[in-house]
Amino acid sequence: MASGNTLCVFTPHNNMPPSSNFATIDTRNSHLVLDFDASTAESAVFGTVLPRHYAGGGITATIAWMATSATSGGCVWNGAFERHQASTDDLDSDSFATAQAATGTAPGTSGHVLYTAITFSSGANMDSLAVGESFRFKVTRDATNGSDTMTADAELLRVELKET
Repeated sequence: MASGNTLCVFTPHNNMPPSSNFATIDTRNSHLVLDFDASTAESAVFGTVLPRHYAGGGITATIAWMATSATSGGCVWNGAFERHQASTDDLDSDSFATAQAATGTAPGTSGHVLYTAITFSSGANMDSLAVGESFRFKVTRDATNGSDTMTADAELLRVELKET
């Protein structure tokens, strides 16, 4: 597979919310979105299998999002992988790798979509995920981070994982 090709896309329908501090389902002009609060770190979790055409490079997670009403301020997004290695990982507890972060600035017009990319190098950043393995990907708005200055909810529209 060539660098830059899509590995998978997650939509709000694919969310498997954690037991607490989860993003909530909402709509915006009939577009299903996940709302991430401006004052509490909330998460969404997506699961799939790493495609067999993945060539072993890094992965970039691109988050397509909007602000509910804000037209300025930073929104800090974290992403983390959880590998489901055969006969090794116990799914009775979470085992996400260390989160990687990126900050996007709210578009000047509410309702405009912004794309914020989080990069993961191959190896530990991706929980050493291998081709054909099941995994989960967690997206968190780190609203308690000092760089998260956007005062409204962030609305997640899509997440694309692509090889880099």
